[in-house]
Amino acid sequence: MDSALRNLSESVRDAGRSRRGLRLRGGGTKDFYGQGLEGEVLDTRAYSGVVSYEPSELVITARCGTRLADVEAAMRERGQMLAFEPPHFAQFGSGAATLGGAVAAGLSGPGRQAAGALRDFVLGVKIMDGRGEVLSFGGQVMKNVAGYDVSRLMAGSLGTLAIILEASLKALPLPVAEATLRLELPEDRAIEQLNRWAGKPLPVSASAWSDGVLAIRLSGAAAAVGEACRKIGGARVEDGEARRFWSGVREHADGFFRSDAPLWRLSVPSATPPLKLQGEQLIEWGGALRWLFSHADARSVRDAAKRAGGHATLFRGGDKSIGVFHPLAPALMKIHKELKREFDPQGIFNRGRMYSDF
Repeated sequence: MDSALRNLSESVRDAGRSRRGLRLRGGGTKDFYGQGLEGEVLDTRAYSGVVSYEPSELVITARCGTRLADVEAAMRERGQMLAFEPPHFAQFGSGAATLGGAVAAGLSGPGRQAAGALRDFVLGVKIMDGRGEVLSFGGQVMKNVAGYDVSRLMAGSLGTLAIILEASLKALPLPVAEATLRLELPEDRAIEQLNRWAGKPLPVSASAWSDGVLAIRLSGAAAAVGEACRKIGGARVEDGEARRFWSGVREHADGFFRSDAPLWRLSVPSATPPLKLQGEQLIEWGGALRWLFSHADARSVRDAAKRAGGHATLFRGGDKSIGVFHPLAPALMKIHKELKREFDPQGIFNRGRMYSDF
């Protein structure tokens, strides 16, 4: 057994014997996300490195402590990418974002609109459970079925179930051409237009609306991008400026995200009309993701999301005592607790990170 892996196992076994809580941590760039941060820090960064990368098979496997930037750089050299564009959020941590942290957080960037979510790209995982045992699920091909759901279960689990030791992720080719267009549209018309475009064969890979301006990113073959530009219209954004803009949206470095108000993340059906909530909004993913900076009370925000058929998460800032994540129905909470007991019977991993009693 690798020395770094052996050290992790010994730490987990020691914590299990004393029922001492462990706080799993890579670069700490997602520390702001979730409920509390409890337990002794268990740094996962020593277990790092790309295990295998097969560009022809469109799959990369790397250890949890591997810097996310290193994974993306290796893929970029071969003309490939993580199409869901996981945010790094380097400005919120003391170190660089890691692959394990990215999978555990389960967050996707602007590219999720067209490519799908992070969990859709997880082909397999190797984990360490609360007993210090190493388990493998899934594989390195999309056709693998055995354990596939368990692999995806780790995406967004925030380290509450196990240490994600390795992850195999699907890669996609970098687009041959890209263009970003800007159009001036009010919120209701922007939502309608985004959903109208979604029903057409247009290479829309990302969208963002805020303060009366809608930005659309087109990605794909040069001919397809050029034709879509002519059909959609609007003002073409210079390529360098466009890259900076989408990076700013992905990493929450754009001017919109500089508010001191609590930041809510609302997931709703894409065609949902304007929610008319107090505060400033930025709308992504064709209308399905709505960022809201607001001092409105939690009940009004969550009620609005629930009426629309969605849910609301207190993403950053604000009073976490109200509960960061949307309350679960009793049946779903029961499933969560049973999964926790199965993977982490002593309850040592990231106590209270998702729910105060979980």
